Amino acid sequence: MAPDSRGTAPGTRPAVRVLVVGGGYVGMYTALRLQHKLRQRLRSGEAEIVVVTPEPYMTYQPFLPEAAAGSISPRHVVVPLRRVLRLCRVVIGEVRRIDHAERTVTVTTPATGEDGTGAVHIPYDELVLAPGSVSRTLPVPGLADFGIGFKTVEEAIGLRNHVIEQMDIASTTRDPALRDAALTFVFVGGGYAGVEALAELEDMARYTSRYYHNIKPEDLRWILVEATGRILPEVGEDLGGYAVRELRGRNIDVRLDTRLDSCEDRIAVLSDGSRFPTRTLVWTAGVKPAPILAASGLPLTERGRLRCTAALAVEGTEHAWAAGDAASVPDLTSPEKGAETAPNAQHAVRQAKVLADNVLAVLDGRPPTDYRHATVGSVASLGLHKGVAHVYGRKIKGYPAWLMHRVYHLSRVPTFNRKARVLAEWTLAGLFKREIVSLGSLEHPRTEFALAAGGHPFPAQPGAERKRPHPGDGEPEGGTRGDDGPPGASG
Repeated sequence: MAPDSRGTAPGTRPAVRVLVVGGGYVGMYTALRLQHKLRQRLRSGEAEIVVVTPEPYMTYQPFLPEAAAGSISPRHVVVPLRRVLRLCRVVIGEVRRIDHAERTVTVTTPATGEDGTGAVHIPYDELVLAPGSVSRTLPVPGLADFGIGFKTVEEAIGLRNHVIEQMDIASTTRDPALRDAALTFVFVGGGYAGVEALAELEDMARYTSRYYHNIKPEDLRWILVEATGRILPEVGEDLGGYAVRELRGRNIDVRLDTRLDSCEDRIAVLSDGSRFPTRTLVWTAGVKPAPILAASGLPLTERGRLRCTAALAVEGTEHAWAAGDAASVPDLTSPEKGAETAPNAQHAVRQAKVLADNVLAVLDGRPPTDYRHATVGSVASLGLHKGVAHVYGRKIKGYPAWLMHRVYHLSRVPTFNRKARVLAEWTLAGLFKREIVSLGSLEHPRTEFALAAGGHPFPAQPGAERKRPHPGDGEPEGGTRGDDGPPGASG
């Protein structure tokens, strides 16, 4: 049997170990419910819940656009797993291999490369797969070099810093072409992430421009590129059309039925022949299941998601469960044959509850129950005081939809602590002016010290392109910094 962990004293293995892969919506909520239901057995050592996740926190992704715009502090968008899952064992690491026949996973941790002892092997009795998804990219020339994602809190804050830095560059450059490129922002993808991120950041940048003596709101150029004929398909065609008109009314260039063909040399080339020199290209064109699923040996659909039953068990496999972005779950409420539940937060939170209950039912010798939930609707923000909502068949737009968006997500963000902090920030934001500070140095906090000590500014990143000249090397001390490095890394 593989060892349970490294660096710990040997002990008696618990009678039941539930291993949860992933600390997102499904992973955290499943572990939280199991923790509540198995409290006595966890404390007595009869059972154990192990959560393996790359990050020690769960990110509430619907708040990422507001975090990028500065309406919410980044630390209030994430929930620390160790605080919430007090009775669980949280292992920070990446699952590299799943051997379900032996019921063992292979995990690399931050210490793996340091202590030289190799990966950790963790056995389990019940496996919950909730690794989430990653950005779905296409082989677009230049995308890997210049594209910016928008799926993590780090990317959201990096994008905010980047946008403000581009305004700094535009304000101080004497090159008209550089100024135009710095003030051109291209977003690819017309779903929730793309539309909400663009709308919030456009709001923020328009407000910020009042503090620049030579930048006017009309100098900023925002372009939304969508391959299909409409945006926000979840809210319906009518509200999607309203959202397009609302964005275009703010001088945002919405390009429908258009694709990004190339972004080499920081020039966005679209399928309609348009070319836009730009220093900001944000890619939000969909997601795909986490790569670990392909190496799991478990049954997958054509799109790479785990094939699951309505009870959230992996099809044809015992002791394996899945939900959320990683799972293809039949939608029992849909009249369409073969319909699947949408991979969104609304289903993920509810599936986690059913999944946890089904794991407990199997452990206790009871039959599992099927997941059944009809979608109540969708809400989307189009910036401060603007939004669209399609809830219980009613179509709402403008300020009421924006308010509904905030109320809904405030009710869904985990823990009372986070709810109170977010509400307090919204209240204060209504009383004081918006923050316009860029903290670009967060991406590379050792740069200043390394330069002062005569070392390389990025010793841990040999591939980094950005180099800040040392005072006396051709740039006056306190001079403007360029941005020739990886997208989003502004500092």
